[in-house]
Amino acid sequence: MNPKTSLDQTLDRANSDVVLIVDDVPDNLAVLHDALDESGYTVLVAMHGEAALNRAAQALPDIVLLDAMMPGMDGFEVARRLKANPITAHIPIIFMTGLTETEYLVAALEAGGVDYVTKPIKPKEVMARMQVHLQGARERRQARSALDAFGYASITVRVSDGKLMWQTPLARDLLLRYYGTSAPHTPEAVCQWLRRHAGEAQPLAEPPRLSIEVGPKRLTFRLHQQIGDSEGGGDWLIIMREESDESVMEAIALSFKLTPREAEVLYWVVKGKINRDIGDIVGSSPMTVKKHLEHVFAKLGVETRTAAAGMTIRRIRQLHPQFEG
Repeated sequence: MNPKTSLDQTLDRANSDVVLIVDDVPDNLAVLHDALDESGYTVLVAMHGEAALNRAAQALPDIVLLDAMMPGMDGFEVARRLKANPITAHIPIIFMTGLTETEYLVAALEAGGVDYVTKPIKPKEVMARMQVHLQGARERRQARSALDAFGYASITVRVSDGKLMWQTPLARDLLLRYYGTSAPHTPEAVCQWLRRHAGEAQPLAEPPRLSIEVGPKRLTFRLHQQIGDSEGGGDWLIIMREESDESVMEAIALSFKLTPREAEVLYWVVKGKINRDIGDIVGSSPMTVKKHLEHVFAKLGVETRTAAAGMTIRRIRQLHPQFEG
């Protein structure tokens, strides 16, 4: 059995938040574990860096409480690796440290921490800090789930290096289908579009969208929101949506009493395709496409491609105002 599947089955995500505590001192683990457990949290523990990385990737906790100073891989490196992994990059990290010098606190935040608490640990203070960040994480998770449910997918991309930091399940499927890529790799066309327009994004002037077409379907991208520090371009939340003109083909067939294949050929004429290209798309020879067009011209009462396309665009825009001919 997949260890992630087995572990997920033991986590009651519906009724409690999952917390991963990372500390190499058993007494520290015990104090926090007992306090969080009594407060209704599901608690996981790890006593060194590698264990923390493995546990986080398997369980995907809602938050990580991370000791800064541990032998071997320290907390700063653990945080950097968690943030570099698209699977765990979204998890908020609170550092636990006995080092109060400014340089260490700054290092904790630069490594990816959202907050820190100083030792000796006070469980009530830790839980108060946790609640602030868990609430934000819950809201983001709910918003992303809602986007997927309504056919919208979302990804987060870092401008500086183009790395895909986070994606919804629907986004993963769409990127694989349209571009053949998977996290942490962002399609190059998306990277170029993001770098070109991220600096232009204004509240009242949305940058141009990116669109890729595959047959009658197309995938569109729009810049939604900058996340985190804007230095170096920051991270951007990008909303994706797959759209299809199959309903447009059906409307063409019904409007002009065409067969499904005639409607498909006429659709591609409207899109500016020549007979050879249409033949490649629909799996027919250019001569067969020409025969279909002769039937289409007769049914529409026109003699040219231009006249057929113009009549079709006018009719379809009455039914589908958003259609782009």
